[in-house]
Amino acid sequence: MIYKEIIIIGGGLGGLIAAHQLAKAGREVLVIEKKRYPFHRVCGEYISNEVKDFLNKEGLFPQDFYPSNITQFELGSIKGNLANISLDLGGFGISRYVLDQFIFEECQKEGAEFMLQVQVEEADYDPKIEQFQLLLSDGRQLECKYLIGAFGKRSKLDKSLDREFMQKRSPFIGVKYHIQTDFDADKVALYNFEGGYCGINQIEEGKFNLCYLGNSQHLKKYGSVASLEENVLCKNPQLNHLFNNSDFLFEKPEVINEISFEPKPLIENHILMIGDAAGLITPLCGNGMAMAIHSAKILSECLLKFSDRNQIETEYSRIWNKNFKSRLWIGRRVQWLFGSNAFSELSVSLIKNNKLLAKQIIKRTHGDVIEV
Repeated sequence: MIYKEIIIIGGGLGGLIAAHQLAKAGREVLVIEKKRYPFHRVCGEYISNEVKDFLNKEGLFPQDFYPSNITQFELGSIKGNLANISLDLGGFGISRYVLDQFIFEECQKEGAEFMLQVQVEEADYDPKIEQFQLLLSDGRQLECKYLIGAFGKRSKLDKSLDREFMQKRSPFIGVKYHIQTDFDADKVALYNFEGGYCGINQIEEGKFNLCYLGNSQHLKKYGSVASLEENVLCKNPQLNHLFNNSDFLFEKPEVINEISFEPKPLIENHILMIGDAAGLITPLCGNGMAMAIHSAKILSECLLKFSDRNQIETEYSRIWNKNFKSRLWIGRRVQWLFGSNAFSELSVSLIKNNKLLAKQIIKRTHGDVIEV
């Protein structure tokens, strides 16, 4: 039986940031990740500048890869009508392929340990000894005092824990490409199509991330991702131009099914959730990556400040809710403005005719700059 003080399940942004902060403070940390770095993830790859100062302070901002600097937002209706607005806070674009690998290497420098290409099959808490017992897909067994869930949008462990959101089928699929195309380097755009929306922004090396949230019923109807794009996405003139005038750099797209935006408990059987495992914000709000980073920072500070489990859980819940609960709620409410002709026209009209209200919505789905 292998024992570690803190085990983190999932090596995405949340898991990596938590591992870095805890290992840097001298704590014993093990990260379990089912893949091997570097690899691609279905992700918008735009990060709000609310976390930039923190990343710079910790030496985790990938400056040497020249992330794009994003200051403008463009919204397109299904019919192709456009509205533009400046982003007061702004953000930067960087691929997860580059960013996760970079932070992974920094975690190793701080002494964090990793088990790669293996999954956690079961995770049980024993209240008698106040420890977790984990069973891995290769048969190994581990124990730890604290367990952090950073396993993303949807995982085998979500099912094993019988998390409530897993009981509800979700119609959403996510698809991602990297492309070479002619597009503004300082702009992040969201273009509506029937049943969903597609985002584009520049990342490193002049490449662009093209990522969309679509409907599984459309995929079933048309039979393939390519046919879905041709028959649904390309009805939008901006998307039609992008799909027909860009060089696609992947052999095949990255795809994820049944993306759920249902509320998720922050703590399940004493497992402390961060990032998407704690709640997924709608992609149109463009803050999933920033929220994962911020939630990992909050939890790490709670684990370093307190030794009592109840104190850790209480304080983490309080600070997490203060920072994210309303953002997630607003994101779910704003989502109805997207994916249909009438509402996509309404959302474009809103930005065109009421910039103040549009900026308030953007502000309320973005956090304040993290104090460092």
